[in-house]
Amino acid sequence: MAEYTLPYFGQLSAYNIEEYYDVTINFNGNEIQIDLNFESETTDAAKLDQIKNYLENIEPFNKLAKNYILEDYHNEDGDTVKLYLEHHLEEVEQDKLSTVINFDDSTIEPEQQLLTKLELVRIGLYPDNEDGFAILDYSIGKEITDYLVVINTDQNGQLDYMSMES
Repeated sequence: MAEYTLPYFGQLSAYNIEEYYDVTINFNGNEIQIDLNFESETTDAAKLDQIKNYLENIEPFNKLAKNYILEDYHNEDGDTVKLYLEHHLEEVEQDKLSTVINFDDSTIEPEQQLLTKLELVRIGLYPDNEDGFAILDYSIGKEITDYLVVINTDQNGQLDYMSMES
């Protein structure tokens, strides 16, 4: 198996892998970046199959990650998502945030509105990494903030950990 075809990336040579590949795709009406990160110049069919499976199932993996976000938000011991939302409500100017939330809507709190605006902006795949396979970055908008809610999972989408990063 010298050549392998991956969704979005096309053909890769398993015996001449570059360290980094990236593409931008349209996903649910938003542009997201997907990058592949390798630690060696060769790889095997099993790793390429894992990558292919992930790329063919972005929607279910996104739904799973969004569930992790909601679980963290509603969990009294969870702190990542609440910290992210509170940080932006406290630190970002209201007129800038008003592009994504309606402060005049008394039926839903600004924090709840902001929570619904967290969208996938990047997927990083790391098939050679034993500690995590995929990193999914979520943002309320690149034009508003550099901060992200970052979800680290295995190749099956199972949560390893979540953090807020910039």
